[in-house]
Parts: sequence; C-alpha cells; structure tokens
Amino acid sequence: MKTDDILKLPSMPLSSPSYSGGPYRFIDREYLIITYESDPEAIREQLPEPLEPDGSNTVLYEFIKMPDSSGFGSYTESGIVIPAMFGSEKVNFTSQMYLNIEAPISGGREIWGFPKKLARPALEVREDTLTGTLCYAGEQVAMGTMRYTQEQITYDLKGETVCTSCVETLAKKMSKTQVNLKLIPDVDGRPAIAQLVSYNMTDIDIKGAWSGPARLYLIPHVNAPVADLPVKNVIGAMHFIADMTLPYGRVLHDYLKTSQKEKKVA
Repeated sequence: MKTDDILKLPSMPLSSPSYSGGPYRFIDREYLIITYESDPEAIREQLPEPLEPDGSNTVLYEFIKMPDSSGFGSYTESGIVIPAMFGSEKVNFTSQMYLNIEAPISGGREIWGFPKKLARPALEVREDTLTGTLCYAGEQVAMGTMRYTQEQITYDLKGETVCTSCVETLAKKMSKTQVNLKLIPDVDGRPAIAQLVSYNMTDIDIKGAWSGPARLYLIPHVNAPVADLPVKNVIGAMHFIADMTLPYGRVLHDYLKTSQKEKKVA
C-alpha cells in the first residue's frame, strides 16, 4: 500500500478500518440524563486543570441509546458528565463513559479523547418506568429510573409543540461546548498527545422531550468508579429523543506545549 493510500485511511487496521470518516450523524438518539448534587471535593478531583468547578456541585449521569449512528452502528453508552468552567466559558467535562461495542470506543478515544471503556449499558422502558442500567465485568454499578413520559411533557413525537421555549432551551444545552481529556502515549511510553479537546454538537433536531422525578443508584467498583461522585440529592431528569451531528473537535488546551513553555521560563 502506497503512502497516499495509507494517509487516506480513516482508522486502523488498514485491511478493515474500525470506523469511517466523519462528521457523524445520529438519528433517534435517546437520552436519560439525571442531574444530582454531589460532593464538591470529589468533583474537584475529577476535573483536570485548567478546568474549574462551576460552583453548582452538580453532576449529570447519562444513559444514551444510539440506534442509528453513521460510521459506528447501533450501540448504547452510559457515563458521567461534570458541568465546569474553562475561563469564563461554561462547559461540560466528560469524566467517565462506558459502551457496549468496539467501533465507537476506538473512534471516540482516538479522535476526541472520550474516556470510553467496554461495558454493558442499557436504556429501556420497563412497564411504566424508563430504566437505565450499567454493568461492568458482570456486576451492576449503576441504575437510573424515571417515570415514563408522565410529567411535564415539553414536546411530543407527533410534532405538537407544547412549549417552544423549552425545546429551544434544550437544543441550546445540547450545543454547549463539551470537553474531553485526550491522552495517547508514544511508542516509548511517554505522552504523544495530552490535550483538552472540545466540540459542539450541530444540526440538532429535538423530536421529543420530557422531564420529571428520578432516582439514581451507584455501586462502588474499582474499574468503573461511577460511585466516586456520590449521590447526595437527585434534582431531576430529562428524557429526550433527537437527531444531531457530531463534528470533529478542536484543541482547547495542550499540556505538552504548556509544560515545555514552563520549563523554558524556569
């Protein structure tokens, strides 16, 4: 294979790339996001500098089902997102993420630095309850529940708008800057890439959105430490379905360049 052909490949291995090139379109992406209050010291510990806590002491626990994802297929993920500050900008930092198939794990880690690990997340309706679960290495480590489309309907799948401003607000929240810590070692084991990477979802089409009371149960596990951000009080939950596009990201902060500058000054 010639150099030009190699450089056109979207990913490894060359005989069968793990994922295709982007941007990546998601159809009927379904979310259960539970917002809860947690320990401020634990939140501070999970945020890499120069990110700072936003002062709310809140954490977002997410269960996401993606049945139609270009380049990645059909999969489910679950994890923790922390509202934070990058200077004066409000951002969301992805602290932990667990998926059930290989392609988006590889792509997410290699392109944007998503902290993805292999596990068994699920999001489904069980009788009158929207239920999200996460199992790691055969053990359940998280369960979130919400009443299924019973309270505070903001939009429905028939296209009948109940609260236009609610839908616009949700779309704005979904386009908020998201931040990941991307760490990739060189062949000698030293860091080749050490960056904060940011991105913004685009072309967001909210198809249905509901909010209401919820519960969240987290179980301590050494390799899936979601319980390290303990639940003090569940504030509420959002359940929504949307189409959106995940574009390529941008470097927000380069730790290697910053370290080199600091050494020169010293």
